[in-house]
Amino acid sequence: MAQQERAVRTRRAVLEAAATVFAEHGYSAATVSDILQEAGVTKGALYFHFDSKEALARGVLQAQVAYAGPPQDLKVQEWVDAGLLLAHRLPRDPVVRAGAVLSSDPQGREHYGSAWPAWIELSAQTLAEAKDRGEILSHVVPRQTAELIVSCFHGVQLFSQLESGLADVERRISVLYDHVIPAITVPAVLARLDLAPDRGARLYAQAVSVPQPMLVPSTN
Repeated sequence: MAQQERAVRTRRAVLEAAATVFAEHGYSAATVSDILQEAGVTKGALYFHFDSKEALARGVLQAQVAYAGPPQDLKVQEWVDAGLLLAHRLPRDPVVRAGAVLSSDPQGREHYGSAWPAWIELSAQTLAEAKDRGEILSHVVPRQTAELIVSCFHGVQLFSQLESGLADVERRISVLYDHVIPAITVPAVLARLDLAPDRGARLYAQAVSVPQPMLVPSTN
């Protein structure tokens, strides 16, 4: 058990180090040597968990969507929470920042993929459940809405990055949901939703107060 726990900690350290390097330098300029130095582990320990720089990038992308928020009474609230929580983590979590950098790299993503398809799939599934429950309007097509919100999120995130270094990203994402949610949600559900800019911060504080595999998955 102790050996397994050490392996989990090592994998987490390597992945977070890779995320830090990717977020700072981008995929092409990042080197395994930089990641090893950041992680403080041996080359053997790194390659035990990840056999290439591409594998490290894929691990970072998978970790970005490893935790989307706790279950809620309303599926629409779960959907909103995933975005607000991601917005809260963007300026604070190197794994999330690196995931954004990697997903936006037009050359690198040809090798390791992108987090966007996973976010779209997660959103589409949650919205489909919300529609089955009668929480969203009958004309709404879950996948179309999911693709729209992921693309809009990326634009808002980029704007915030350039304008304020992500200092205002939570407020801007909250404004995005303020505009989108009334167009897809039935009035009775809309009145019960929490779209506040600090919603993500509150969810994160609750999550980290209880031990759980939140930010970095422990297995490939």
